[in-house]
Amino acid sequence: MSTSKHHVTDLEFYEESYRLGFRQFYGNIEDYVVLALLPSYLEREGSSLIYMVDDLIQLSNNPESGFYLNNYDDLIKKLVRLDNEGQNIILIGVTYALLDLVEKQKFNLKNTIIMETGGMKGRRKEIIREELHEILCNGFGVSEIHSEYGMTELLSQAYSLGNGVFECPSWMQILVRDPEDALTYVKEGKTGGINVIDLANINSCSFIATQDLGKITGNNSFEVLGRFDNSDIRGCNLMVL
Repeated sequence: MSTSKHHVTDLEFYEESYRLGFRQFYGNIEDYVVLALLPSYLEREGSSLIYMVDDLIQLSNNPESGFYLNNYDDLIKKLVRLDNEGQNIILIGVTYALLDLVEKQKFNLKNTIIMETGGMKGRRKEIIREELHEILCNGFGVSEIHSEYGMTELLSQAYSLGNGVFECPSWMQILVRDPEDALTYVKEGKTGGINVIDLANINSCSFIATQDLGKITGNNSFEVLGRFDNSDIRGCNLMVL
């Protein structure tokens, strides 16, 4: 249950990877206001997600972009105002905090992308993705929930633009291993353990066998279905309570 660490010799590789990856799926960052609801990440040092989002906030070159800790009321006012003004917004949040937000306020957003970054990580009871996204869609008044798939061990991210299907940048690939034989890979559509090849990990390890369960759904796209039984609840946002 110790915090993951990834020793990076040159942060420019990380910056180039997430900047190019974001641009591939979302276009020019300057087209958006970036609002970040990442309380547990902000409460500790060394989060790779905070590093990435802080850089995206700066690159957005918009004074409205920024982080929010527990000041939900301020975030609600800004989100409603900017969305009503027609501003394109990306709200990236840890899952439990997004649920907290829609419990405080029901929205009807027209110009906002909601991006969740993973599971509850010990803060709330885990629920299946379909149920989670239904709650968030209803709460924010949007038709799709976007997701980011990343971890400390990777310098790249995969993104889901809806329906829980993730796509990888061209230098990242997903393979699914047989749960009973780690040296064998299963066919498309079959469930198994997610292995990641991340060529941005140029000076560390480019081949990561995760404890996530998933399946390949198409050309370099995949779904995350859960975790192996008895595996640790991991993630940058796991805090010891």
